[in-house]
Amino acid sequence: MEKFTTWHEFLIEKLTNPEKALGYLQVSLEEYLVDGDTPFFLKGVRNVVEAQGGIPKVAEQVGISPDALSKFLFSEGPLNLGTLRTLLRAFGWKLSIEPLTAEDYSNESINQQLTTSSEPLDASIGQVTESSTA
Repeated sequence: MEKFTTWHEFLIEKLTNPEKALGYLQVSLEEYLVDGDTPFFLKGVRNVVEAQGGIPKVAEQVGISPDALSKFLFSEGPLNLGTLRTLLRAFGWKLSIEPLTAEDYSNESINQQLTTSSEPLDASIGQVTESSTA
């Protein structure tokens, strides 16, 4: 049995397994979607990159320079979806969009993110009626 000295070493060892790395990134992405914390999400991506061989090896797999990959991984700005897509493809994964569930609709923070007005977004499906005046 291997002995690890830090949590980070233990995590990186576990993330060498592609299925565990995928699950880990899915949780990181879910957290990002809730609170918009880009640095937290990118920390998850960095951990997976480290576990999969590090920046130089992954950059070579992806076909970009190590500097470009580092810039993406340590960015403080909005996510570059093109780079994220390319990186995910190198790991054998894809970025996808899924319909919201009823549970997603009950999350008030998502409702607030989706609306641009000061009124909350009504996630319930109401009956539409037509009125006519004669």
